[in-house]
Amino acid sequence: MCVAIPGKVISVEENTAVVDFSGNRVNAYTGLVNVKCGDYALVHAGCIIQTLRQREAEEIIELMREADDEDN
Repeated sequence: MCVAIPGKVISVEENTAVVDFSGNRVNAYTGLVNVKCGDYALVHAGCIIQTLRQREAEEIIELMREADDEDN
């Protein structure tokens, strides 16, 4: 199963953004969606595929934490 997870866009330069996932920062391709610093975005396979409102992103992150806690 593939899952796209939300993160916060920290910086954008040309077609690449740095996205923060709870302290882990990765580079993601921005060519599919227009993003700016401060946006929350879903990233899958190194590509930003959708932007989210902050509240939506936080809800998804919390649900993923809860699911992880249940597995451990």
